[in-house]
Amino acid sequence: MITVNPDGKIMVRRCLVTLRPFRLFVLGIGFFSLCFLMTSLGGQFSARRPGDSPFTIRTEVMSGPESRGVLRKMSDLLELLVKRVDVLARRQNSSKPQRAAGDGHCAMDRFPPGAGLMERIQAIAQNVSDIAVKVDQILRHSLLLHMSEGRRDQCEAPSDPKFPDCSGKVEWMRARWTSDPCYAFFGVDGTECSFLIYLSEVEWFCPLLPWRNQTAAQTAPKPLPKVQAVFRSNLSHLLELMGSGKESLIFMKKRTKRLTAQWAMAAQRLARKLGAVQRDQKQILVHIGFLTEESGDVFSPRVLKGGPLGEMVQWADILATLYVLGHGLRVTVSLKELQSNLGVPPGRGSCPLTTPLPFDLVYTDYHGLQQMKQHMGLSFKKYRCRIRVIDTFGTEPAYNHEEYATLHGYRTNWGYWNLNPKQFMTMFPHTPDNSFMGFVSEELSETEKQLVIGGKASNMAVVYGKEASVWKGKEKFLGILNKYMEIHGTVYYESQRPPEVPAFVKNHGLLPQPEFQQLLRKAKLFIGFGFPYEGPAPLEAIANGCVFLQSRFSPPHSSLNHEFFRGKPTSREVFSQHPYAENFIGKPHVWTVDYNNSEEFEAAIKAIMRTQVDPYLPYEYTCEGMLERIHAYIQHQDFCAAPGPAPPGAPALQSPFILAPNATHLEWARNTSLAPGAWPPAHSLRAWLAAAGRACTDACLDHGLICEPSFFPFLNSQDAFQKLQVPCDSTESEMNHLYPAFAQPGRECFLQKEPLLFSCAGSSTKYQRLCPCRDFRKGQVALCRDCL
Repeated sequence: MITVNPDGKIMVRRCLVTLRPFRLFVLGIGFFSLCFLMTSLGGQFSARRPGDSPFTIRTEVMSGPESRGVLRKMSDLLELLVKRVDVLARRQNSSKPQRAAGDGHCAMDRFPPGAGLMERIQAIAQNVSDIAVKVDQILRHSLLLHMSEGRRDQCEAPSDPKFPDCSGKVEWMRARWTSDPCYAFFGVDGTECSFLIYLSEVEWFCPLLPWRNQTAAQTAPKPLPKVQAVFRSNLSHLLELMGSGKESLIFMKKRTKRLTAQWAMAAQRLARKLGAVQRDQKQILVHIGFLTEESGDVFSPRVLKGGPLGEMVQWADILATLYVLGHGLRVTVSLKELQSNLGVPPGRGSCPLTTPLPFDLVYTDYHGLQQMKQHMGLSFKKYRCRIRVIDTFGTEPAYNHEEYATLHGYRTNWGYWNLNPKQFMTMFPHTPDNSFMGFVSEELSETEKQLVIGGKASNMAVVYGKEASVWKGKEKFLGILNKYMEIHGTVYYESQRPPEVPAFVKNHGLLPQPEFQQLLRKAKLFIGFGFPYEGPAPLEAIANGCVFLQSRFSPPHSSLNHEFFRGKPTSREVFSQHPYAENFIGKPHVWTVDYNNSEEFEAAIKAIMRTQVDPYLPYEYTCEGMLERIHAYIQHQDFCAAPGPAPPGAPALQSPFILAPNATHLEWARNTSLAPGAWPPAHSLRAWLAAAGRACTDACLDHGLICEPSFFPFLNSQDAFQKLQVPCDSTESEMNHLYPAFAQPGRECFLQKEPLLFSCAGSSTKYQRLCPCRDFRKGQVALCRDCL
């Protein structure tokens, strides 16, 4: 006999009374979810035939899409309930104080009404989501069995010459289909039919099965209607897109916010310049790979400790440029975000993406490039033409071509991607084989320039180097400089003054960017001691009216003799700390001297003190210059649809070249039609035969021109040598990054066999290289005069 304790009745009654609405939801959601799921899918588990597994689903009762729709509705409803319960919980917290657990209330009152409740509801929602995934996989499997019943004889690897790899891929799938869960995600279950369906519909190694045409052949999604890009001046939404949580992102957002007014003015000026030019809005993914945790993110912890900021300066300006130009933007700084935006299936990255890539362009770095390759499967090869790689020091074609780099000793940890070399985008225009991305420096107004000129101290110098290691061993130079100028530093330290910084130097510590700019506006001289290479600070100093003094390197630094460049995919020789400042700006703003010669160093300081300079900033490093350059790239660069060059040595119907009047070089004939789709326009081509041992990069500069690698296919013919009156006794086609070229011993002419190896860089005393050059706009070396 069961007895009921009156106190128990009171306890139950109290518990029921204190079950406020949001707590009733907790008790009901689990029961509701189970009932809803069984009601929705109950028919699926009924009407089993003899021999069926207890888990066999009859797809004729409810189709896969219908079941998935039910699950989606369930998930959406749960999400709505979570939001409403959260509101109720917050209201209760604000209106009624929490009671003590010893008041006789039911056990649920002992949990905090907000956090614990939400955790339980979210757990229920997650369970339903997991159920949805499992049911979806079961439905896929059931549908596959249903479609393949009676067709086992049609699931044999076909012998089709158009698909020579099909049989081999089927063999591979038999042995390895369990190596990655992504295969099961796409319906592979170990049967021959599932192998062939996957290899024909997800990948493309086998032909479509005839009996699958009506049911499984996927139609290409309709392209979205084109939207015209419109310049933006309000960057508040961009700041939201950039995210937070990392010191590097905080730095980038502060920089973008500080330059907002300059970006807005630059957009207005460029809009007037372009006039009625139609610009399609692109959907762009920006994945900053070096900031992901998977790559180590060594930069963020060093932002506030004097670490390098050049990469973050450039990325902040890239984001601002793309956004101001009016394109759709998505920003990721984690591998999880990247996978989600790309549509990566669950697994280890062996399978293609689940949907067509939704982005027209993807900007990333070498770390991001590696991550994309690891997780995109075959889709990486399909979509890699849309990728743009931000590459500070450049990647030369000899290092980019995997087979050639491996055979000829050019393979490094960063090369061998087989991309079009123009897909690599550099910080400075030092490698014409690549595209020049750049960054921006703050531009002074005319009023600010006059204030800077009037406020300069004639004997004040600022040293380029925030890390104490840069100052080590520089006592001799600093002693000479101290005789003439007051020396200031911005070296990071925590508690004690770094011993590498002499006592006569006024060290301000690490300064925020606005304060550093103010320091430069007072200084006469900004002096570098050889490192860091090619950073943004010298341009900022010159823009604020400083003279930049730097060291000349003899011998030049390169991967052959300097640890910093070792392993980088370039053979470029660096003759000074900042080659762009030396070659494209020069005196009186930039002085390059031999620091090993004390007399030359001291004479330079005296001359600089007598020299009056105004603030100067090259146009290509202004906001407008960067907007103009990137607009031209997005408008004209298409590495997915670029036509292949004619076979080496193929005769042209009509030669497009004429010999210049002085018989020194070739020009594009005026009466010849321009090559369709060529960018830069072919009429800007000038072709020279370089001296032996001279690279095309230098040969073009000797004539005041820039080497343009996209013109190489036009010159890769016997006709070009004949027009230049080069005596070719024989002509051969080979893979060599120095070709096309002429070898004087033997009077042999060589044509390029591999288009990816066309290279402005590289030289040999054995060859005279045939070099394509073009003109360029003053202050915008990346663009020819008619390139916009």
